[in-house]
Amino acid sequence: MYYHGKELKIFSGNSNKPLADEVAEILGTKVGDTKVTKFSDGEISVNTEETVRGYDTFVIQATNNPVNDNLMELLIMIDAYKRASVGRVTAVIPYYGYARQDRKLKSRDPISAKLVANLITKSGADRVLTVDLHASQVQGYFNIPVDNLRGEPIIGKYFVDKGFKDRDDVVLVAPDAASVPRVRKLATRLDAPIAIIDRKKDKLTGEEIVTIIGEVKGKCALLMDDIIDTGTRMARGSEILIVKGAKEVYGACSHPVLSGDAVEKIKNSEIKEVVMLNTINLPEEKRLEKFTILSIAPLMAEAVRRIYENDPVSKLFE
Repeated sequence: MYYHGKELKIFSGNSNKPLADEVAEILGTKVGDTKVTKFSDGEISVNTEETVRGYDTFVIQATNNPVNDNLMELLIMIDAYKRASVGRVTAVIPYYGYARQDRKLKSRDPISAKLVANLITKSGADRVLTVDLHASQVQGYFNIPVDNLRGEPIIGKYFVDKGFKDRDDVVLVAPDAASVPRVRKLATRLDAPIAIIDRKKDKLTGEEIVTIIGEVKGKCALLMDDIIDTGTRMARGSEILIVKGAKEVYGACSHPVLSGDAVEKIKNSEIKEVVMLNTINLPEEKRLEKFTILSIAPLMAEAVRRIYENDPVSKLFE
């Protein structure tokens, strides 16, 4: 039996403090007093100034860039709370780094997503709450409960409110075949058809061969991906769609990783607007006028509340 006390405990590492503050505010509490700094040699230092003994505790920490620092912060925080006799600790990971390394593509490849799952479990986490895992099978890498929240309903509501469901010229576009299940869910919400961009290289010439499966000519195309990392797929995809006759292109993603010159690529692309979630805290210099950032905090706060009160989280997936 877990002692809930007068209030649940929420703590945050350094990766996404604004999201943690928003979740805590919705739940009527504050982020706990933990200072996560570095020693002179770069090692992570965690210092918690309040008790966690017997409490149901949630640690909010995304594992985006700097990936390894953020991951170590999460692991050390969990370890610290377990050693302080926490009742239960849930790792709340808005963005799960290493999830794309979920299988062996060639000999001697690691399966890093499984390794990270092992590290989180061994550090002492009792369960994991995350958002839009790149590959759903990553849930199976854990031997503890994993709740994988979906960001698509939030993005879908935005476009419904924008009038996309009432238009007959909208098409949802998957950047590749693997993205179809995710795109189909959003297409169902918008009562829109889907199209797929199939890109491959000619083995002899090395030239790119592009095929569009579905109709995009004269359409308003909504290109959806779970992650925007280098920005190449989103920028190149929008260019392809315009060449193939789309009259305008919108983009959407759950996780705006935006590595390297991704922001510049999207800024100079044909995309009219990119809708994204705040699973990763974007610095001001990466926030373009064409970026619309939606908050995952209300959904995450409700999931935290349900876990805390031992209510079903499955309702949030309906």
